[in-house]
Amino acid sequence: MTIEQFADQPDEEHPKEKQRGPVVLRRSRRDEATTTDQRLLDSRGPADWVHTDPWRVLRIQAEFVEGFGALAEVPRAVTVFGSARTTRDHPEYQLGLEIGAALAKAGYAAMTGGGPGSMEAVNRGCSEAGGLSIGLGIELPFEQGLNPWVDLGVNFRYFFARKTMFVKYAQAFICLPGGFGTLDELFEALTLVQTKKVTKFPVVLFGRSYWGGLYDWVHDTVYKEGKIGEKDIALLHVTDDVDDAIRVVEEAYQSWIETH
Repeated sequence: MTIEQFADQPDEEHPKEKQRGPVVLRRSRRDEATTTDQRLLDSRGPADWVHTDPWRVLRIQAEFVEGFGALAEVPRAVTVFGSARTTRDHPEYQLGLEIGAALAKAGYAAMTGGGPGSMEAVNRGCSEAGGLSIGLGIELPFEQGLNPWVDLGVNFRYFFARKTMFVKYAQAFICLPGGFGTLDELFEALTLVQTKKVTKFPVVLFGRSYWGGLYDWVHDTVYKEGKIGEKDIALLHVTDDVDDAIRVVEEAYQSWIETH
């Protein structure tokens, strides 16, 4: 066999390849009739490409860029979660108003999911007290939109990009009674603090009658069976007092300042 004949033989360890930017194509995937530039400039086909995974990566990147850009100069803030189903005549709505106002008076921006219910109450209380009211909305199958008391709003397609903003630009979480969304954010925050992805980040559960059962289960079952440690159970602070909630936030913020 000549050298030329040997070179034409298939080599499973070093198969012939074609590069498409950083992507390597081998074997049958190598047979592309056109180049990327040609497909970009020479085609006006269906718009299905905007729903492909590579295009989604750019959308995700854009969401992070927009979020970082919009929130980078926000002063110290506290993220407050709560149910979108809370009606304006419910006592929890009044609590939201009080918490939003108290945060504004303490010099914090109030950041919520920007929706109705308890989120609206917190944004409204903060805005009416002269504070910065922030709403980070999310695209949902049903109409929702940002509530009218949001001063600075950003809408997201992706929950994970939105969650990053809630944590990155806040000094604490306060959780009013809420459903799955509130529980999701609560436990994600606790996991980030437990694993030291964020530090000096208090999590306040507002409403003993609502959160007491959950706290007892975490303490009496999860902790006592050794699934979490003593320091982990201490991450949760349950209260019914607005001033107490603000005190926890302030103490954690001052502790953070001292170490930075």
